[in-house]
Amino acid sequence: MAFHPYLFFGGTCREAFTRYQEIFGGELALVTAADMPPEEQMPGASPDAIMHAAITTADGALLMGSDDPTSDSVTVQGVQVNVSVSGVPEVTRIFEALAEGGQVNAPLGPTSFAAAFGMVTDRFGIPWLLTTDEPPT
Repeated sequence: MAFHPYLFFGGTCREAFTRYQEIFGGELALVTAADMPPEEQMPGASPDAIMHAAITTADGALLMGSDDPTSDSVTVQGVQVNVSVSGVPEVTRIFEALAEGGQVNAPLGPTSFAAAFGMVTDRFGIPWLLTTDEPPT
C-alpha cells in the first residue's frame, strides 16, 4: 500500500508543479483540459487548466495534483504534505525554496525528534511539514 498526496489548485497548478519540479527534481507530466477526450471534458474548465499533474522522483516518490475547475481558490484544511529527507543541508534548501513567497509556520530547527524540523505554507497555499531523518544531536 502507498499513500500519495493529491493537491488541488485554483488555476495555479502548472506554476506550482513547475516550481515543485525545480525544488524536488523528478519527471513532470501535465495533462490539460484540452488534452482530455471529449467525453471526459470538465464543464467550465479552461482548455489550459491542468486536469492532472504528476512528479515522479528517481526514488519513486509521487506527488500529484490538478486545477479545480469549479473554483478560483482552494483552501487546504486538516492536512500537511510531509517531506522527509536525508541531511540538514537538503531539508534547509527545500524549506527555504518552499518558504519563498509563502509563510513560515514553524521555523526550521532542531527538535527532540530530528536534527531539523519546520512547517511552511508555500505561495500556492499548500502547507508543508519538513524534517530530516537525521536524529537530534
